[in-house]
Amino acid sequence: MDIDTDGGLSRNLFGKDFKWGVSTAAYQIEGSHDIDEKGSSIWDVYTERKNKILNGHHGKIACDFYNRYPEDLDLVKQLNIPNFRFSTSWSRILPNGTGAVNQKGIDFYNRVIDKCLENGTDPWLTLYHWDLPHALEQKGGWTNRDVISWFSEFAVVCAKHFGDRVKNWIVMNEPMAFTGAGYFLGVHAPGRTGAKNFIPAVHHTVLSISEGGRILKDLLPDAEIGTTFSCSLVEPFNSYPRNIAAAHRIDALLNRMFIEPILGMGYPKDDLWFLKKTAKYFHPGDEDKMAFDFDFIGIQNYTREIVKSSFFTPYVQASLVKARKRNVPFTSMGWEVYPQSIYEMIKKFNAYKGIKKLYITENGASFDDVISKGEINDTKRTDYIRNILAQVLRARSEGLNVEGYFAWTLTDNFEWTEGYHPRFGLVYVDFDTQQRIIKSSGHWYANFLKG
Repeated sequence: MDIDTDGGLSRNLFGKDFKWGVSTAAYQIEGSHDIDEKGSSIWDVYTERKNKILNGHHGKIACDFYNRYPEDLDLVKQLNIPNFRFSTSWSRILPNGTGAVNQKGIDFYNRVIDKCLENGTDPWLTLYHWDLPHALEQKGGWTNRDVISWFSEFAVVCAKHFGDRVKNWIVMNEPMAFTGAGYFLGVHAPGRTGAKNFIPAVHHTVLSISEGGRILKDLLPDAEIGTTFSCSLVEPFNSYPRNIAAAHRIDALLNRMFIEPILGMGYPKDDLWFLKKTAKYFHPGDEDKMAFDFDFIGIQNYTREIVKSSFFTPYVQASLVKARKRNVPFTSMGWEVYPQSIYEMIKKFNAYKGIKKLYITENGASFDDVISKGEINDTKRTDYIRNILAQVLRARSEGLNVEGYFAWTLTDNFEWTEGYHPRFGLVYVDFDTQQRIIKSSGHWYANFLKG
């Protein structure tokens, strides 16, 4: 369902209550990594390790949002974006992860929230977007069951200081990504590997998500409380039974492993045998504590994955077939451009019972932007967003539950191990001068939202 360039896609078609926004994350934009008594996060430490980040990049300065937030939030207003999603840096608020609260960190986020409200922008606050305090990682991080109480304390502090003005809360961002990449593959912070780290990290994260939801709902009964999950359309390389089975396992890993226990269904152990190892970390009552009735679920989709059987791949006996090898269009991240994936994921999550509202809380594309005469004419990104929104509208027209769309992201930023090479922003950032330039995709989104 492609949309022509003559305005065939209109904001009004989505309905007046559809939520439109843009998403960001603390470590990727804030910088000021050791300013105003902020403690170190696992990403502050991980980026210091040799050969972990492309070109030796780090987030010490990033987009300097810590100092430039008024300018960037004015850009949100200028782009007609009514909802701004951002995350709190745990170690900026609790430098040691627990204990003494850093008032300077609290003051910063209060300034951000107040500026949003002054501009007529609704702030959406994500408690945790991957930047665990290093002090807690030294105690085992997500592999230590005490992390549930540490995270609970953090949630209480944030609710106490921000809950009078923030009405939309997200407990955690993409748990599969930070546990899988950080505690199994070791390619993200904190760089741990193996099932011995991954399995307890998964279980403690699930328990923390639901406990965080309970805390926020108890302290802020009138707020909307949600959490987000990464997801990808997973399809087999061909119709061979072994490849179909491999795709089924990868789907369970990427798309089902966290949402199903949150919904009270337990882990998909029948499809991922190694999840039976979670039994070692269960305490009495965990089965009930894993579930929480969230007001909304956010899904974050960027691409589709093609899977084939791979006997020598541990645990899942499956591997991904890269887009570059399949003669399909792909982004600068190497991800296939396949807008229908978001429609299929909306359908997949609609099949679950118990999801009250479904939002697209992240979606976007990275392409190689070129400045010409002071402008960035990023037609590929504009086409990507337009075609994604056509698929979201397709889902809504079929009566599927999807109530909002948040673009990733406002400004080009630090993209984890890829450093500053991938550019996802609606706004270009010159990381040497911190100059901002609205891209043509940003202008398109602004005009679309203006109606």
